[in-house]
Amino acid sequence: MSSDQAQLRTQALETYRKVGWTLLSCFLKLKDHERCAESLKRLRFSLRSLEQDYEKSEEDIKALQSVGQIIGEVLKALDDERCEKRLPFLLHYVDFPAGTWNLIQHNLCFIFAIVIVKASSGPRYVVGCRAAVPKDKLKNGVRVSLDMTTLTIMRILPREVDPMVYNMSTEDPGSASFAGIGGLSDQIRELREVIELPLLNPELFLRVGIKPPKGVLLYGPPGTGKTLLAKAVANTLSTNFLKVVSSAIVDKYIGESARLIREMFAYAKEHEPCIIFMDEIDAIGGRRFSEGTSADREIQRTLMELLNQMDGFDYLGQTKIIIHLIYCSYPHRKQGHQPTRHTGLPGRLDRKIEIPLPNEVARMEILKIHATPIQKQGEIGQYIQNCYSNYESIVKLAEGFNGADLRNVCTEAGMFAIRDDRDYIIQDDLNKAVRKIQESKKHETSTDGVWRCVIVILFL
Repeated sequence: MSSDQAQLRTQALETYRKVGWTLLSCFLKLKDHERCAESLKRLRFSLRSLEQDYEKSEEDIKALQSVGQIIGEVLKALDDERCEKRLPFLLHYVDFPAGTWNLIQHNLCFIFAIVIVKASSGPRYVVGCRAAVPKDKLKNGVRVSLDMTTLTIMRILPREVDPMVYNMSTEDPGSASFAGIGGLSDQIRELREVIELPLLNPELFLRVGIKPPKGVLLYGPPGTGKTLLAKAVANTLSTNFLKVVSSAIVDKYIGESARLIREMFAYAKEHEPCIIFMDEIDAIGGRRFSEGTSADREIQRTLMELLNQMDGFDYLGQTKIIIHLIYCSYPHRKQGHQPTRHTGLPGRLDRKIEIPLPNEVARMEILKIHATPIQKQGEIGQYIQNCYSNYESIVKLAEGFNGADLRNVCTEAGMFAIRDDRDYIIQDDLNKAVRKIQESKKHETSTDGVWRCVIVILFL
């Protein structure tokens, strides 16, 4: 190779290197530009949100500085034709172009909007509303605030919520997830088909031409994970969650229980998507009967209102119901607690899922889940090599145990370790814990009388 060719080759390599560095620099600058554009977009959204918060804060400050206002309820919003009849007199005094006049007339209709309002003190008024109030939201039953002097509608107030319903909405489903539920894979699949699919992909049901179930009835022995399933669904979907304790709904005053049911469903419809979880439906969902005391008749009225509300919302709506029903597995208490004896509930809820006692495979899965965070002999916080094989003997001894019993086995094993001044459990702790739970279950099933229990709850 001659010197000229070598020199040309060197120059070509140098040029190629410079071009490569230039392209790399352009690529990096392009990436920086994209990042700056994304950052600018986020800042603009943040600025817009801050402006909205600022305007809302200004309105709140003005409301606090102004004279007190009257709370009223919209009875009827009159049509625009009656509002426009108050405007033609302006044509005789002001000469505007046609387009300008139409714009002014449209804006003045909001100012002169006529609404029939019932004040909290009792009388009814025909009032107007300020321009900042959205006219399309002035519907029947909406709460508004009225000026003390002119009775003009100043703002739209949120719906009044019963304190008991508000307490239901503050229930936190916690960190429950389907990964922490063992032995119920088929039940989890059916539950997600009923609750998740209509909320996330309603077009699938429309495409096939079927109606999804409105809700689901979970029934089975106590301690099998029915409440945990409902909490896992609410936590997975990140929806509003209403946990209703059925025994707390029944009130001593006639009609109050039915009113609370109506308030509960109205709150769920306003805060969609929402999941209503009715725990221990046995308190109000018993068999219908014609005779009984006044308390029994009030329970029947509560059940009738619940069934009526369940019939009143759409299949593809954003409100779903999960009802928790317990039937006892003891022979002397099984009568009257089967789901077929709860007249009305299975007909409204198309999907009924039984949560049975876990079999041997399911017990193994549940025991592994509850034993995962427990420190064991060997490497602290980790499983020893043959730890799973040691669980087989525990699972065989735990015949007839539910999920709560298996969790208690792990707790009792930890208590045995604490008594022996150890910070880990051994195989013997699990064996003794299983035998202890077995003895308590045998003693429980052999007792037919009424037990008087003293429960001590420690809040830390």
